[in-house]
Amino acid sequence: MERKNKAIIIAGLGNPGREYEKTRHNIGFMAVDFLAEKLNWGEFKEQKKFQAEILEATWQNKKIIVIKPQKFMNNSGESLAAVTNFYKIKSQNIIMVYDELDLPFGKIRIRPAGSSAGHNGIKSIIEKLGTDKFWRVRIGVGNDQKEKMEAADFVLGKFSREEKKILEQEILPAVAGEIEKIIRAE
Repeated sequence: MERKNKAIIIAGLGNPGREYEKTRHNIGFMAVDFLAEKLNWGEFKEQKKFQAEILEATWQNKKIIVIKPQKFMNNSGESLAAVTNFYKIKSQNIIMVYDELDLPFGKIRIRPAGSSAGHNGIKSIIEKLGTDKFWRVRIGVGNDQKEKMEAADFVLGKFSREEKKILEQEILPAVAGEIEKIIRAE
């Protein structure tokens, strides 16, 4: 099969709205924003028909469609299914980028398929796509406050000043590098 001009979707997960900006749950949005800026892919544009912000670029002879669903995390699958169906993208050419509470802060775990592992955004996507065969780039937001704080409160909280610095200088560049490796291999 010819590999040129293959289309790939990169979807960063998060919640829409100013009150959720820069929260742990929106690390997927932050990661795709960082990647798009690093590679000069341009600006995201609101696409109401997909209920998402979309950016289209060409990189490594592949069409890249970057999506930030503008539905709440638990309904992310609706936006992703609409984009996937419109562009006729195979699920194996989808890269999901999102937070993982059960991984230590900054740890990155990559899988080409698998279960939702309890992540409601991924549950929604598996349900709407009808498959679990898509790339996952999970970014640890580690809850070291497990005993003191509910999981929902923790992921909807903002990063500390120290975490923000590590995020910007180390984690987001590392995530971008991992996504670039996946794209090159596809």
